[in-house]
Amino acid sequence: MLLNGIRVVDLSRVLAGPFCGQLLADMGARVIKVEAPAGDENRLWAPIMPSGQSSNYASVNRGKRAMTLDMKSDGGKRILDRLIRQADVVTHSFLPDVAARLGLTWEKISALNERAVLCSISGYGEQGDLRNKAGYDLMVQAFSGAMSTTGYEGHPPVRTGVSFIDMSTGISAYAAILTALFARERSGKGTRVRASLLETAIGLLGYHAIGWMQAGIVPVKQGSGSASQAPYQAFPTSDGHVLVGAPNNAAWNRLCQALGDEALGADPRFATNKSRFDNRGELIAVLEAHFKRQPAAYWVERLEAAGVAAAPIQTLPQVMSHPQLLANAMVVHAMNAAGEREPLVGTHFKVEGSGPTPSTASPQLGEHTDTILAELGFSGA
Repeated sequence: MLLNGIRVVDLSRVLAGPFCGQLLADMGARVIKVEAPAGDENRLWAPIMPSGQSSNYASVNRGKRAMTLDMKSDGGKRILDRLIRQADVVTHSFLPDVAARLGLTWEKISALNERAVLCSISGYGEQGDLRNKAGYDLMVQAFSGAMSTTGYEGHPPVRTGVSFIDMSTGISAYAAILTALFARERSGKGTRVRASLLETAIGLLGYHAIGWMQAGIVPVKQGSGSASQAPYQAFPTSDGHVLVGAPNNAAWNRLCQALGDEALGADPRFATNKSRFDNRGELIAVLEAHFKRQPAAYWVERLEAAGVAAAPIQTLPQVMSHPQLLANAMVVHAMNAAGEREPLVGTHFKVEGSGPTPSTASPQLGEHTDTILAELGFSGA
């Protein structure tokens, strides 16, 4: 494993920071999950799995050892200092002022261990008036403008169904930590890196943000469709929905052939992508009539055979059992504290010849406290 020997103290909570720690653990780092005696709040979030773990907690904490620690007590502070002295990486998701009260400043951590990398994760960034504002994924979906691009125009705001800002922030933090560890190989010294939900969300706005900054274009909500291409959206079939994309003229011609509608391919209203987009209402009505005649599987097979981009809109049971996921190790198993194998989501990137594979399922609250304290040199008392 590529990160063997790297020691991580993970003080973060909920999703973003713990996901970062899980990625480090998957790649071989030795990660200690440090929680307050009450535990990470997402241990209690439904649904609860047969193992007794919350699916939220279990999704971002595998491969770690867990200890509880009262960081406000004198004894807890001594233990934390000793953890930091032995760490390569320290991660936390406390608000800046809270981190300062707990002694988790870069000045203190670098004084304890000049080789340590400190990664702090916040909701709204560590500068500006909102630096101490708590942030959850859904709040930042709203604040960042991401929610304004989601759903259908004229309808109420819609939450994206996955916590994409939280999870993407975890990926950003992972990248920042590895960058700092690489720099340490040259300088011999650690550094501080920062990530936040808001900064991640703005980065993910991508072309929407550029379009507004450079041309004043405000995105219009498109449902399942695109603001620049047609057809490029979901269509109802006789038994579900299929996503169909024909973003250029060649693909459009192949789509018309697959539909067996030569007249559609010759219709001047739909001759170019611009004209198809400008006449999208009429276009969608014609295509919906075609797709409703057959089930989704029929259309996926027929369109793919014709070289047209298509995908079924699958449910979780369908996608998590799909052979393509299994072939790419996106379902893995790890042993939990009860000695049972739990199915888990595989790591979304692969490094040739080096896994990654989870070593254990997510730990129980305080499961390894005594062992870790003994390793730090504390007595049983």
